[in-house]
Amino acid sequence: MTDNHLTIALAGNPNSGKTSIFNAITGTRQKVGNWAGVTVEKKEGFIEHKGRKIKLVDLPGIYSLTPFSIEEVVTRNYLIDETPDVVIDIIDSTNLERALYLALQIRELDLKVVFALNMADILENKDIYIDDSKLSELLALPIVFTIGNRGEGMTELLDESVNLALHGKKAGDERKVKYSSEIEKSIGRVSDSIKDLIPENSRYSLRWTSVRLLENDRPVFEQVDSFKPNFDLKALVKQERQRLRTFYNDEPELVMTDERYGFIEGIIREVLHTPLTARVDISRKIDSVLTNRFLGLPIFAFFIWFMFQATFTLGQYPMDWLERFVVFSSEILTKIIPDGILQSLVVDGVISGVGGVLVFLPNILILFFCIALFEDTGYMARAAFLMDKVMHSIGLHGKSFIPMLMGFGCNVPAIMAARTLENDRDRILTILITPFMSCSARLPVYIILAGTFFPDKAGNIIFLLYLTGILVAFGSGKLFRATILRGEEAPFVMELPPYRVPMLKSLLIHMWDRSKIFLKKMGGVILAGSILVWVLSYFPQETNYSKDYDSMIVKLSEQIDIKEKSGLSSETENLYSRIRHLESERKKESAENSYLGRLGNFVSPVFEPIGIDWRGSIALITGFVAKEIVISTMGVLYGVDSGEEDSGGMGAALKRSGMTPLSALSMMVFVLLYLPCLAAIAAVKQESGSLKWTLFSIFYTTFVAWSFSFTVYQVGTLLQKVA
Repeated sequence: MTDNHLTIALAGNPNSGKTSIFNAITGTRQKVGNWAGVTVEKKEGFIEHKGRKIKLVDLPGIYSLTPFSIEEVVTRNYLIDETPDVVIDIIDSTNLERALYLALQIRELDLKVVFALNMADILENKDIYIDDSKLSELLALPIVFTIGNRGEGMTELLDESVNLALHGKKAGDERKVKYSSEIEKSIGRVSDSIKDLIPENSRYSLRWTSVRLLENDRPVFEQVDSFKPNFDLKALVKQERQRLRTFYNDEPELVMTDERYGFIEGIIREVLHTPLTARVDISRKIDSVLTNRFLGLPIFAFFIWFMFQATFTLGQYPMDWLERFVVFSSEILTKIIPDGILQSLVVDGVISGVGGVLVFLPNILILFFCIALFEDTGYMARAAFLMDKVMHSIGLHGKSFIPMLMGFGCNVPAIMAARTLENDRDRILTILITPFMSCSARLPVYIILAGTFFPDKAGNIIFLLYLTGILVAFGSGKLFRATILRGEEAPFVMELPPYRVPMLKSLLIHMWDRSKIFLKKMGGVILAGSILVWVLSYFPQETNYSKDYDSMIVKLSEQIDIKEKSGLSSETENLYSRIRHLESERKKESAENSYLGRLGNFVSPVFEPIGIDWRGSIALITGFVAKEIVISTMGVLYGVDSGEEDSGGMGAALKRSGMTPLSALSMMVFVLLYLPCLAAIAAVKQESGSLKWTLFSIFYTTFVAWSFSFTVYQVGTLLQKVA
């Protein structure tokens, strides 16, 4: 704590409503990044309350401070090393027993702690009563009831936190867990032996350190051992652990865990009062339908189908508005900027490239809103539960499906989420198959191609593409499990949190956090990629055209002038159309002669068997950097005639280029399955820790993409001939 600044940390179990409270307090005043040295998300919010500037730190959701997962390590290290002024422990009051385990561990750290008993409305609906005064007395800390998804209780929570930081005292040892006499003897012996080892300025409290040593906590052991390397700490701890092991006939950490739960049980009997008549939990009622063995999967498939239908149909209206804005901007800039290289750079490079991607922002927002809805309601965990049996067919369990579902938003955090899997084989397998889940960056390609060539069935086509990605992921997983990643399945229990009514503000914040990444790419990699593609398509300027386009256009323009002067303006439309056609042909020849055209013709033999021309092949190659660049590259290479009103934008340009519905379908399949973007490849390398698996992922996904596209195009061509 500095003069006028406080740091408050939010801790709690996953699904306890911690993020809802963080969003309710901070709103949009948030900064998102990664913790130093790790890729776990770090959220900080900055507010003012009663004249105090407060930094609110949202710690990763965990169940225990035992450092097994990277989230537990991050949370514990922050609480010990940074010592925030106050820790607000968010407790799911509908699951008090589980929540109190972490709460007691935080309580043992000698920090100033406030309990937020969240979801108080659900307690009331269930006629469950928690005696907060008694609980506060038993643990010697302040307690506030909150309803995070409604933002209720936030002012009281901040008031208690600030008051505790400024005037409160840390509770003494008498309010901490008291273990059985034999364990307390061992805690005392270890404490007596190490009290002279721990420096006065150390953040490690004596009792907590002794408890952790007896529980064989490796990081604490290494830290204490570093204080005085010559002291035989290992022998001391080993002796006490062996004594307890002999006395209880069990591992000391298991005995101490049992005694913590015994302490918790005593607290619950004092403070928790449940109704005499049992009531059926509403979550169970909903689950009886949504996770039904027969209805669950069809309902899940319907939700996914509905999500993509909504993404396409609802997004079409704002998409059309943005597209008109982009065309209008092109027309205005064409008139303002003189003919030449600058006009071409701005209009054909920047506007066609970046604008071609910008129009899909509404669709991206709708998709991310739906994913946030699944997460905040608790349905995401149900989806993993439903897929558990399916996942077992490829040697995985339902927990692996959560990273795959996250892949619908972005493959990068989805690949990183695989680190929550304890088994190395499961983790590698999940990392390898997750890129087949179609990320939001691929969605604009589907929308433009499906909307152009399958306008009445676009939503269904997009749904089938996503379904194909899932099926290919499962098929690949089964293949890998039977060959290169053999091994036993790891045991797993899926936790199903209760359903929540999501807070609109929280949904919008989650949607916006993900969409900001898309917008940042607009001004970064997509802009740079569009300019690079334009440069390679614009130069060299010396082109030996097959026709004298200039003189042909001049003659047609003269004919238009003559007819307009004669009052025959109605007969000029055909002449204007011929001029546009000539300009399009000239642009096409110029593009084919450019550096990009030469590169496209060089690689075209690889893509011709799957029905993709040289421009499409270049778009796919640039998509390796970021899938959004596929659209921006198509915008530059296929181009839209700036003077052609009602041209239909890029869709009309694609039709004029000779692309057919079959070749469009082949291209969508290739985009669905081929190697992920550069950032996703980097995530594969980081999370797998292996260049071998990274290269394998690149070559395997590309091979699968080409094989599927080849099958689609060649079989489709054959069927067309037969028909």
